Formats: sequence, structure tokens, C-alpha cells
Amino acid sequence: MASIYTYWISTGLLSLLYLTSAVMYLTKPDFVRKALAELGYPAYLRPVMIVVKVLGTAAILSRFNVALSDLAYAGIFYHLLLAGLAHIAVRKPAEALPALIGLALLIASFATQNAARAIPSPYGLAAMF
Repeated sequence: MASIYTYWISTGLLSLLYLTSAVMYLTKPDFVRKALAELGYPAYLRPVMIVVKVLGTAAILSRFNVALSDLAYAGIFYHLLLAGLAHIAVRKPAEALPALIGLALLIASFATQNAARAIPSPYGLAAMF
């Protein structure tokens, strides 16, 4: 029962983090362009990231396709890992904190997904044991 609560709390908080970020990308375009430029990324990534963040969150929450949900987990994992490393590379480790929190939430969500969902993922922790 605890793993079901862990799944829904971690997935909800991760979704909130991603959707809040997408809303910020929409409402503060100049701030986001400047932040991307400081990290060395091109400004055209902003609209792409809005779509990716919303669709990734939708794929995990709806889970209408387990393979697509697992792909969204992988994409979010790499995005958070690279975002955290980008902030560390430009010597702003405090700004990497949301990415590190997101990684912890993502790992908790992925590890407990088979306990909370009717159709198990072949890559979940319960499938390994």
C-alpha cells in the first residue's frame, strides 16, 4: 500500500514540476531565452520543450500505452540529468536543485509504477524480482 502512495505522490509532484515549468516557458519567454542562452542552448528549444514537457507528463499520467509511458520516463530522465549537468557546468550548482529533486521524484515514480498501475511495465522494479 505504501508503494501505491509513493507512486502517486512522486508522480503528481513530478508532473507538477514539469507542467509548472511548461507554463513558465509560455508566460516568461524572455527570461527563458536568457536562461537558455546562459546555458549555451539555442532559443528555438523553448517551444519544443513546452510541447515535450506537456506530452511527456500526459504520457506518464494517462498511461494509455505502457511502452510510450516508459519512453516518456526515459526522456524525462535524460532531460533532468542533462539540465542538472548543464547548470553545474556553468558553475551554478544551486540552479541544478530542481533537476535533482525531479530525478529523485522520477526514480521513485518509476520504481513503484507496477504496484500502482493495472498493466505492469516490463522494466519496473517488480518485474525484475
